[in-house]
Amino acid sequence: MSVNHVLPFLSTLIMLVFTVSVLRRYIVRRQAHFLFWGIGLAMFGAGSFAEAYLALAWNKWIFFAWYLFGAALNAAWLGHGTLYLLVRRKWVNVVTGILIVGSLFAGYLMLQAMPKLDEAVFTIDKIVSEQYGTKVLEEGESAPAGALTITTTYRGEEVTAVRGLLPLGTPVRLTTPFFNIYGLITLVGGAIYSAFLFWRKRVMPNRVIANVLIAAGALLIGFASTLTRLGYGEYLYVGELFSAILMYAGFQLAAKPQPHEMIESVPAPASAD
Repeated sequence: MSVNHVLPFLSTLIMLVFTVSVLRRYIVRRQAHFLFWGIGLAMFGAGSFAEAYLALAWNKWIFFAWYLFGAALNAAWLGHGTLYLLVRRKWVNVVTGILIVGSLFAGYLMLQAMPKLDEAVFTIDKIVSEQYGTKVLEEGESAPAGALTITTTYRGEEVTAVRGLLPLGTPVRLTTPFFNIYGLITLVGGAIYSAFLFWRKRVMPNRVIANVLIAAGALLIGFASTLTRLGYGEYLYVGELFSAILMYAGFQLAAKPQPHEMIESVPAPASAD
C-alpha cells in the first residue's frame, strides 16, 4: 500500500474529529455559522474518504460522493459559515436559500450524469482527480502516455479528447467553479478580514494566528487542486492532509478561552453566612 492510499484516510480521520467538534458547538450555542461549518467539514471528510476508497477500487456512488461533496460543494458551505459569522444582515438568509437550492440542483445534475459515466477509463493507478473529466486536446497537443482518447463532435466541431469518467459537456461540471469561487472568497477572505480586525485592535492574538492558519489551509487545498489540473496530482493528498491539519489547528486556537473568559467562568465563592 502506497502513501497515496494512506493520506486520504488520515485526512478523513482529522475531518471527522473536526466535524464533531464544530457540530457539538452548534448544539450548545445554536449559532448558524457552526452548523454550516459542520456541514462543510462533513462534506470535506466525505470527499477525502471517497478519494481513499477510489484509490483501492471503483464504485460509482463513491465517485458521486467524491465529486458532489469533495470537488463541488464543501468550500461553498464552509465559506457560507464564515459569512454568517461576519455578516449580521437579512440578505444572508437569501444567500442561504440560493446555496441550498444550488446544491440540490448540483445533486440533481450529478444524478443525471451517473448513467453516462465512462467507467472503462477508471484505473487505481491514477488518483481520481486526474481522471474524472474528459479533456479536449488542443491543436498540436499530445495525449499522455497510456491515456484513452476519443474523437467526437463538441460544440459543433470535431475534436480529439482524452477520455474521463465524466463526458464532455456534462452540465454538473459547469456548476463547480461557482461553488468553489464563492467558497474561496468567503472562507479565505473572511479569515483574512477577521485576522486583520483582531490585529488592528490589538486584542485576542490567538484569533489572529487562528484565522491565518484557517486561510492558509484553505489556500493550500486550492493550490494543490490547481497543481493537479496542471498534471502534478501527486501533491494533492499531501495538500489535503496539511489543509485539514491547519484548519483544525486554527479552529482549536480560535476556540481557546482568553484569560478574562476563564476568570468569568469561575463561579463566585459561596458567602460565609
